[in-house]
Amino acid sequence: MTYSFKIAFRYFFSKSQQTVINRINAFALFMVVIATAALFIVLSAFAGLKDFGLSFTNSFDADFEIQASQGKYLSLKDSTLFQIESLKLIQAAAPEIEEKVFLSFNEKNQVAYLKAVGPNYTNVVQVDRLVALGDWLSFSGLETVLGFGIAGNLSVGVFDYNTFLNITVPKKNKNTLLGQDPFVTKPSIVVGLYQISEDLDKKYVFSNLEFGQELLELNPNEFSSVVLKTKPETKKADLLPLLAPLFEQPIRLVSRSEQNAALYKMLNVEHLAIYFIFTLVMIIALFNVVGALIMMILDKRGQLKILLAMGAQPQGIHKIFFTIGLLICGVGGLVGLVLGILVVVIQAQFPFIYVPGTSLAYPVLFQMKNIVIVLGTLFVLGTISTAWATRGLSKKVKAYAIS
Repeated sequence: MTYSFKIAFRYFFSKSQQTVINRINAFALFMVVIATAALFIVLSAFAGLKDFGLSFTNSFDADFEIQASQGKYLSLKDSTLFQIESLKLIQAAAPEIEEKVFLSFNEKNQVAYLKAVGPNYTNVVQVDRLVALGDWLSFSGLETVLGFGIAGNLSVGVFDYNTFLNITVPKKNKNTLLGQDPFVTKPSIVVGLYQISEDLDKKYVFSNLEFGQELLELNPNEFSSVVLKTKPETKKADLLPLLAPLFEQPIRLVSRSEQNAALYKMLNVEHLAIYFIFTLVMIIALFNVVGALIMMILDKRGQLKILLAMGAQPQGIHKIFFTIGLLICGVGGLVGLVLGILVVVIQAQFPFIYVPGTSLAYPVLFQMKNIVIVLGTLFVLGTISTAWATRGLSKKVKAYAIS
């Protein structure tokens, strides 16, 4: 270890004879601790909120969807479905039909999306566990399962055999003769109500595949898509080459993030905005480090002349104060990071902050990448601020030697 590092460590841990200098140094260290802890806590809190928000869509959306790249419907043979399920990366697969429909019940109307699914659909998406009232589809008869939002808008109850829920779509053959009804309408019995989130509860209606194919006048092998449940960490680039040869028509593979592209984009923009806001807080905190270094240089002015007389080089003295700045940022950052980790771990295990007006603990999520982000940000900004505070110090030291 050179003399520059030894002196830097001594200056960092020793106290100045002037109380104001000690207070400025302590305050600079304290601000770095607080800024680092705040950045880590906020990133962990946002990660918790993001994970909590996505848990609703993750419980409703499949890992991947196979869709036709041309046309609206996908032709799927039973043998093809068996081949898909036989792939090592696939845990379960199920065809589905999705179409926009018009609902009517007791003179009340609403537009929704019909999801016609088969018995093995729940192996991919466990939507049956989301049914809060009534039962899931028995796949026998004209049954439907609605969201609580749709049921509230239409005033629909479960197992009401006196009034049917009518589902209407335009006829597939648009060359309808004058006087003929251009729509297809099928009655259904509501057997259950699911509850996920306010948006999804107002959007989807579930029925069986036969119901959907008859309503939309589709062939038995025509579907909107095939939903997939895959092994963890399965990537689209690895899966698509295995699936494409199984189909006679061009297909595209849609991941869960692509199914909710707008939601993921919004969350990423919010994450970036929060990061920049609290990075600005860290920049303001590092101005205190700049001030502390400048005051320390002025305070040690007499000792610098002694060092120069003993043969120290101006570059070595510059390195002393540059090292002190890095020590303030490094020690303050590590203490702040430990403090932030403790707060996050305690909140995760023994919640003490709750969402206002509820008994729900504020969600936080400990992630290693947040530690890397915080330390990387502090290192870059700390180096820049320290270099700016000690700029031109070598020239000033030479002037001290002359005087």
